[in-house]
Amino acid sequence: MPKWEAYKSEARARGALALELFVVHSVPGGDGAAVKAALPDHLAYQAKLEAEGALVFAGPMSDETGEEMQGMGMIVYRARSFEHARELARNDPMHKAGARSFTLRKWLINEGSLTLSVRFSGQAVALS
Repeated sequence: MPKWEAYKSEARARGALALELFVVHSVPGGDGAAVKAALPDHLAYQAKLEAEGALVFAGPMSDETGEEMQGMGMIVYRARSFEHARELARNDPMHKAGARSFTLRKWLINEGSLTLSVRFSGQAVALS
């Protein structure tokens, strides 16, 4: 059994969730104009993946101070395999155009929580 699969198995045996997702760390390729040009297609691609259930989370990240936005982003995919996640990332218009480059890693979610609040009369949903 490959090391990663053995680790997932051990995590599940300990009672952990062991949910495998795929994290893309996306960084600008140096040309701000290329990023702006690819943005509409990138956003449409993200919306499509979200509707298909492949996009879990996506958004910009700050620098190490937490104060500045420097164009770094993180995308979390739900995919069949590492290769499928790589295909999703490669097909992102930002990456296809060379406006951004990316690294891809598996992420095993073992612990944590999300809170979802739905207010029917207020027609509001909040995630925290």
